[in-house]
Amino acid sequence: MLQVMSSSILGVPIHTTSYAQATEKILAWARAGEGRCVYAANVHVVIEAQDHADFLELLRRADLCTPDGMPLVWMLRLKGYRSQQRVYGPTLTLHLLAAAAEEGIPVGFLGSTPEVLEALIARMQERFPALNIAYAFSPPFRPLTTREDAEIIEGIRTAEVRILFVGLGCPKQEHWVDDHRERVVAVMVAVGAAFDYLAGTKHQASAWMQRIGLEWLFRLFQEPGRLWKRYLRSNPRFIILALRELLRGES
Repeated sequence: MLQVMSSSILGVPIHTTSYAQATEKILAWARAGEGRCVYAANVHVVIEAQDHADFLELLRRADLCTPDGMPLVWMLRLKGYRSQQRVYGPTLTLHLLAAAAEEGIPVGFLGSTPEVLEALIARMQERFPALNIAYAFSPPFRPLTTREDAEIIEGIRTAEVRILFVGLGCPKQEHWVDDHRERVVAVMVAVGAAFDYLAGTKHQASAWMQRIGLEWLFRLFQEPGRLWKRYLRSNPRFIILALRELLRGES
């Protein structure tokens, strides 16, 4: 299995990986029946870690943390990883589903709404006919009771899920994955809005907008009421802190 190196951006470990490397590593863990935690980091994730020490420590416990956002890719390139490319959660999900379908590895989806999950399952089964979607559940938008949580864990175990995609939104999904790292024997991959994009219920930014780092602007136009405060708080701070880190020569 390929070795994946790790760098650091504002104290958050980011792995200098690719779609092929990340897929190979996750598939190897899944074949071995191991429980692992995988996150896709962007500016929002990194800034959240600056404000919450427990979230930063959670990210530091990750088995794999990919550079999901272009600003993180640019930072890694400036730190010496010249060929680093984006490893975007929705696209990584497709790579993993394709590989899981080929090898017959059971997968599961946890998060979003029942309607989105229904559309997601239909689309992915059409795209990957051999895919074994062994588990899918949309939890309520409130804290789970102890009994509900136990039922989710048992459902995942009974279905023998080996790769569990978790789409609960940041930072809720990362906390859920970390809280269950000892109780869910599967590779848990926190993928943010991937469910909506792959289900077709939300549109993704065009490829050129993604390449130049303007995906946030596209998303802001789609959901201004929900996202304007996040971007106003996160983006300027990231620029200032990232420039300071680069000027100090921190790797």
